[in-house]
Amino acid sequence: MKKINAAGWADADAGATWYGEPEGAGSTGACEYGVAVANPPLYAMVSAGGPSLFNNGKGCGTCYEIMCTGNPACSGSPITVTITDECPGGPCVSEPVHFDLSGKAMGALAKPGQAAQLLKRCAACLYQGTKIAFHVDAGSTPFYVAFVVEYENGEGDLASVEIQPASGGFMPMQEMRSAEWKLNSGSPLSGPFNVRLTSGESRKVVVAQAVIPADWKPDQIYRSIVNF
Repeated sequence: MKKINAAGWADADAGATWYGEPEGAGSTGACEYGVAVANPPLYAMVSAGGPSLFNNGKGCGTCYEIMCTGNPACSGSPITVTITDECPGGPCVSEPVHFDLSGKAMGALAKPGQAAQLLKRCAACLYQGTKIAFHVDAGSTPFYVAFVVEYENGEGDLASVEIQPASGGFMPMQEMRSAEWKLNSGSPLSGPFNVRLTSGESRKVVVAQAVIPADWKPDQIYRSIVNF
């Protein structure tokens, strides 16, 4: 990142392009959010990130405030986007920092179709009125539990995810190259499951009690009553 000014903006070291349909949500993405990218609370204000932003999946769910500069089509107003996908080629790898925005996000910054330079700064994710959700992977079984963690306020990234079955202690889950976490247990596990989340930098901890019920099913979304 280049020089940071008093307002916290980095000098124009980030490039931007857009993909998908105009006013669209991009794609379901490498972070495994699926159709959630188009729905509240994301509202299609999302972006694929180049290697430095996607960070092998660790950047999934992080939020950035960005503002278009250096183009007459720029709106001059900042927006906040969530990283939900990977941009692995082209300008995404030729620039130190690159956002490949959804059509809707790009439309909020500049005339669609125009590449632009951006000012950027890290921003706290804030999904007002929304609690953390767990989208259970379609391939999950009692021996293999995997889910995508969605809508974390604050830093957006997680240092660790642990799951606790109906009997036994918390067990660490393995982060996949996305917002998905998995556990190969070696023996069948029964719910309800508690899930303990630790945020990336601040190390804040929240526990979603009994968030995945005893009668859980694959490819279902279970919503907690907690958030950071």
